[in-house]
Amino acid sequence: MPPPRIVIAGTGIAGTVTAHGLARSPAEVICLERSAAGDQAEAGTGLNIGPNAMTALRLYLPDLAGTLAAAGLPWRRWTAALTDGTPLLDLDVADLAGVPGLRIRWAELYRILRRGLPVRYGCEATGVVRQADGRASVRVATPAGPEIIRDVDLVVAAEGRYSRLRRLIAGLSQPRHLGVVMYRTLWEAGPGCPIDDYGQWFNGPNRLLAFRVPGDLVYCAGTFPLEPPDAPVPAAMKDAEILRGLYRPDSGPPSREAGYLIEGVARHVDTIHWARVQEETILYAPAGWPVVFLGDAAHPMIPTLGQGATQSIEDGCSTADAIRAALASGAIAAVPEAVEARRSGRARFALDLSRAASDTLLAGADPIEGTREKAGPDFRSALVRLYRDVDPPLAPVHQPGA
Repeated sequence: MPPPRIVIAGTGIAGTVTAHGLARSPAEVICLERSAAGDQAEAGTGLNIGPNAMTALRLYLPDLAGTLAAAGLPWRRWTAALTDGTPLLDLDVADLAGVPGLRIRWAELYRILRRGLPVRYGCEATGVVRQADGRASVRVATPAGPEIIRDVDLVVAAEGRYSRLRRLIAGLSQPRHLGVVMYRTLWEAGPGCPIDDYGQWFNGPNRLLAFRVPGDLVYCAGTFPLEPPDAPVPAAMKDAEILRGLYRPDSGPPSREAGYLIEGVARHVDTIHWARVQEETILYAPAGWPVVFLGDAAHPMIPTLGQGATQSIEDGCSTADAIRAALASGAIAAVPEAVEARRSGRARFALDLSRAASDTLLAGADPIEGTREKAGPDFRSALVRLYRDVDPPLAPVHQPGA
């Protein structure tokens, strides 16, 4: 009897972590990636990975956790201030979580996660059909032309926020716009750079967020309110002097850190990636399909707490664990519902907390009061829950040297 066949569509974060978790399983795992090999060698900017993801990786994939930690910088603190230098918040993230998070470049994250996996690059899952026996056939666009992968026991759809398979199976869902523009860029730190660990600087609801990543680089993300919430990003805002004006304090010159970031954004305005902050309905398991959605395909969320990539890592760890347990019991058809039951509440908590933590970014917000509330016991308790409550293993976990 052939081994169970699993197709992973998309080798971003959730897909690759799932594949690593299945490396020693008896299943046949086929990884499809629509981009060409090396296309993302210089991808993106930087990101912070929450300590809950590092805890999950240490629990399920300790070798991978160690490799990522060695390639990044620890995220230990979360500070916030006004752009004039007035301090608002200083949280010890590592103390709240028990372990630090991680600061890393997207390109390096992709390189590490895809290394050693049998990825079929340039291949995109374009459709899925239910077979009479309950399994699936997956249509794939390849460089050599279309093909069909038949007798698939489980499809892991992890193609990101704009998942083609989710649209085909579950239909289009309307995004919920927060009413905030977010932009990102990356530049060389240069001599005398005052930016180190994760920090935020507010001028009214306009916020700069920045931290260092390996390679002596600074990742910077800026936000400002958008009205109406679903309006396009105004072209007039994509201007260096307009952006300077958003963050310059009326009370006097900016602090050293804020001044450095304001000028950095202005110098690199042509490299900025622009987006509108939004979220969508959580969906892991479409009813009646041998399909499970993971990562941004399952739960596009507001990035305020850095939980998008973080929850994708949790998804991959937990889903691979559920698959291994199902392979041991012969119940692989039950995996989608098992993942839905295990992950949907956790993702809902992260999504809701991320939205609530975005209150200081909205039009008319008071960043002083809103940020200082985050130093209080209620928010700290919520962060402890977010950072520590990862899914415990269902199946035995391979340990290094075992």
